[in-house]
Amino acid sequence: MTDFTKILDKAKELELKMKESHEKIKSIQAEGVSGSNSVKVILNGENEMIKIDLSDQVMKEDKVVIEDLIVAAHNSAKSKLKSKTSEEISKSTSEFGIPGFKWPL
Repeated sequence: MTDFTKILDKAKELELKMKESHEKIKSIQAEGVSGSNSVKVILNGENEMIKIDLSDQVMKEDKVVIEDLIVAAHNSAKSKLKSKTSEEISKSTSEFGIPGFKWPL
């Protein structure tokens, strides 16, 4: 019965760590850039775009070019955010021996 109690205690501890990680992830920000820094997009940990910055120079471009640059900057930010959130989850789960744990997003 002691093993079962240990398992339950570890599960409760893991749940607490995951809640803490989720709160930390909310505060993470990731910046993506494109067009030699002419377009910048910032996403928060909940994958919401919180800022977009377009340089004066890029505003002289065709609409299609600007749209492509925004998409590229967003994809860059999304990739960085995924890496940062995975890092945070790994910190929380590493002591529990859960290799490759994925945060349910």
